[in-house]
Amino acid sequence: MREYLENYTKEIDKKIKTKKITEQDIENHLIKINFFQHERLIHLLVTLFYGLFLFLSVIIAFKTWVFTIILYIILIILLFYVRHYFFLENHVQYLYKQYDKMKKIITQNTK
Repeated sequence: MREYLENYTKEIDKKIKTKKITEQDIENHLIKINFFQHERLIHLLVTLFYGLFLFLSVIIAFKTWVFTIILYIILIILLFYVRHYFFLENHVQYLYKQYDKMKKIITQNTK
């Protein structure tokens, strides 16, 4: 997903730079934004659940020292999920900015 999103934003940036934007490009962009928003929501939920699992494993680790291994595993997975979620969040917000630029180009071209 990471590579796909980066490639898509670069592709749109090239179109914006050349100012060759069509209404179809904008419609396709909105569809992609919806897909990426859905992906972001799923990763948010997974990240929140891993945070909950981490919290529960901390409580259990105080009672059973062997459980600290599981605690560290969950912590590492949570850190990767948080990193990926922030990547998705920042790129989806960038897609919003691209959409605004695309709309501006379309309105300038129709004048």
